[in-house]
Amino acid sequence: MTDTHLVHTPPTAAVATAVTEGTAATAATEATTATQENHVTTGATVWLTGLPSAGKTTIAYELAGRLREEGHLVEVLDGDEIREFLSAGLGFSREDRHTNVQRVGFLAELLARNGVKALVPVIAPYADSREAVRKRHQESGTPYLEVHVATPVEVCSERDVKGLYAKQAAGELTGLTGVDDPYEAPEAPDLRIESQDQTVSQSAASVYALLSERGLA
Repeated sequence: MTDTHLVHTPPTAAVATAVTEGTAATAATEATTATQENHVTTGATVWLTGLPSAGKTTIAYELAGRLREEGHLVEVLDGDEIREFLSAGLGFSREDRHTNVQRVGFLAELLARNGVKALVPVIAPYADSREAVRKRHQESGTPYLEVHVATPVEVCSERDVKGLYAKQAAGELTGLTGVDDPYEAPEAPDLRIESQDQTVSQSAASVYALLSERGLA
């Protein structure tokens, strides 16, 4: 008959293993809790609409910096990047502009619904397109704020950050929003900013104040 030898883990080793695993699990839980406490997880979409060179993107990035410092999860959905990566192939007809805005709106709502502040500096020239985005947010109960960066076209053309107004004046570009293509300004935005009369920091502070009023900052 062959003797069967069983190997037993010494009690002290088993206890040490359990203590080590328990300590690791506790540390992991504490780390997760600390991470959650450092982040503000109330999401919202802030759509900054306005003419080209109105200052939308600059204000959005200024606001994003302040929010991140306070622990908010933030994404800036830059219009040019969206056109390159999400809406490549779309033109600038009314139908294509509407499609682009709906794609951006879908992405913003998805982010906001999951605790992210989605800042959207996208022209969105047509009222019905913007209203469709607002309704999408309302249907899901996701906070949505519309900010009109109401910089006059004369000021925008002087800034001409991307040279669009110069190209339009030279006949090299058509369909420029607010010049030879319509821009339907919001009639009742949540906030209207006259960026030509204040600094970027002041404009961003105005949006931040709106978020605070709504319990979102």
